[in-house]
Amino acid sequence: MHEVTVGIAGAAGDGLDKSGDTLAKTCGRLGLFVYAYNSYQSIIRGGHIWLKVRIGQDKVRSHGDKLNVLVALNQDSIERHAGEIEPGGAIVFNGDRLKCDPKMVKEGVQILSIPMGQVTADVVKEFGPILPIMQNTVMIGAVLNLGNFDFSEGASVLEDTFKHKGEKVINLNVGLLKAGFEYAKTHFKPVAGEWKFSRVKRPFTTGNEVIALAAAAAGCKFYSAYPMTPASTILHWMADHAQKVGIVVKQAEDELSVINMAIGAGLAGVRSMCATAGGGFALMTEAVGMAGIMECPVVCVEVQRGGPSTGLPTKTEQADLFQVYGASQGEFPRLIVAPRDTADAYATTVEAFHLADKYQLPALIMSDLLLSEHPETVDKEAFDPNVKIDRGQVVKDWNPENGKFKRFALTESGISPRTLPGTANTCFVSATDEHDEESILISDMFTVAPMRRKMMEKRGRKIDNMLKDLPAPKLEGPADADVTLVTWGSTWGVVKEALELLSAKGIKANHLNIKYIFPFHAKEVSEILSKAKKKISIEVNFTSQMARYIRSETGIAMDGHVNRYDGEPMEPQYVCDHVERILAGKPLNLDVTEEEAREMGYHYLRTHYAEKMRPGKITRGTSKGIAEDVWNVELVERTTGEKQAEMVIGISTGATYSYKSLVAATK
Repeated sequence: MHEVTVGIAGAAGDGLDKSGDTLAKTCGRLGLFVYAYNSYQSIIRGGHIWLKVRIGQDKVRSHGDKLNVLVALNQDSIERHAGEIEPGGAIVFNGDRLKCDPKMVKEGVQILSIPMGQVTADVVKEFGPILPIMQNTVMIGAVLNLGNFDFSEGASVLEDTFKHKGEKVINLNVGLLKAGFEYAKTHFKPVAGEWKFSRVKRPFTTGNEVIALAAAAAGCKFYSAYPMTPASTILHWMADHAQKVGIVVKQAEDELSVINMAIGAGLAGVRSMCATAGGGFALMTEAVGMAGIMECPVVCVEVQRGGPSTGLPTKTEQADLFQVYGASQGEFPRLIVAPRDTADAYATTVEAFHLADKYQLPALIMSDLLLSEHPETVDKEAFDPNVKIDRGQVVKDWNPENGKFKRFALTESGISPRTLPGTANTCFVSATDEHDEESILISDMFTVAPMRRKMMEKRGRKIDNMLKDLPAPKLEGPADADVTLVTWGSTWGVVKEALELLSAKGIKANHLNIKYIFPFHAKEVSEILSKAKKKISIEVNFTSQMARYIRSETGIAMDGHVNRYDGEPMEPQYVCDHVERILAGKPLNLDVTEEEAREMGYHYLRTHYAEKMRPGKITRGTSKGIAEDVWNVELVERTTGEKQAEMVIGISTGATYSYKSLVAATK
């Protein structure tokens, strides 16, 4: 497939998002497919931000595992990522401020130092001095040429971006973009071939934006939240569009209030939704059970991030399955569903509202940081605005001659007649205690075992009936595959691409993705996995939670596991390599690699020496008094390369055993 991946690296506050957005929107308007992933930190200024924009002639389903062009906004970014660029690629940076040692890049990589002052001289002459952040626009202009993209489309993106600031600002930015484009055209070689621009425009959006859009389309009229990464952008969208789409948006003081407000809105008769991350959901769990016993429809989005506790607020993970599954005490019907990609997030959210109303229960949507925050191009047909809204079994009038209205009637379907506030002759109590058909509480003086039994059985029938409404998972790929890869949530797209890599190596693989977690299609999953020759789970967590869940429901265990739990998402080659390892019967090696030792060296320098040095030569060996092999890491002065210090890192444990300054010893 014709594709190119551009990485933009710098510090928080350097304007990476705007630069990546300009590039992505340009390519999207040309009809190319785009997938972006931003690896950022919990700070407003400083640190290291790493944005990858993957562009393809055909649909791309992950940020991939290659790098063709690096736009480095500071020296640290050059040192971190220069070695990742594929042969034939290029590194672009401001040559007036930064340098790149040719030893850092692979053979065949262009080192493109842009003399920023010279290149922008004409623009400065016309508009006056430019801000340092505007170097980004010059470099994106150079990338447009390197990638064989249409300059005029990039200029139109900037026109739309800055139209609210007036003609002068538009002309300034377009002038900078052109300066970079023309300089690259004269001095650099393109890294990509010719594209076929269909110019089919597709939405470039995130999972969170799509969930919010779907909620509006599905008739949501109340949304509550407390800002918590990575769910916050749902709140941002809702706040920005509240008046236009007619949704009441409430930012509460904490997650307890959030879900109780959403449940209250559901009881009041409107479709309601709330969202949070894992830590916030921990506070919501008792109220989830309250919605279950009250038989109140509500949609709750749980966006997973690195845990436990505050953990990694800006990194991705799939480690909340059992928390969401076990939310609240006791047993009650609920829906737990994990969309597989951005397009599916739309359909899933609409479906969640429908099922919450039909079966009168809490619907829990499990996303993660990768799915919720990464933007990608999606065919607009995935977002059907004409959503048919069915509120389920709602009693609009009640004749008292038929007897007292039984809000919790013991029905064969498990679904009781529901009424909206204000409906005559339908008063009832909605409490957290168990109750009889007429909503009289039976938890105190009226405790009666048969009623409790029949009420539990009635609610339980919802689970069986709802399962019939849910499409069972299907095997993707050849039925006679050598190995079956099992996923859930956002790993679907990565594994879909990994299958192509495995096929190219002669390994026939297929794919089973679990979308509906509860209720669970145990029968269908058992039938599929019992026929598999080899079963491997692919999960972004430490303990293979979905594999454990499948075993508890079916008795079928996986033959191997591919896990990632460092905060970053899976990549196709990573999956492919580990599947090959498992099939070959090789054990998992958890030793610190040379590249990881380099990263650990950087971490030590950043936390102790204000980045005045960088790791140099790294050698493997032994050290007196240390019971494991070690990496000996040379630390050199950042610009001269002169050796300044050395440190020893354990290969097995990753422990920093020693740091020795050589400069102090020579003085």
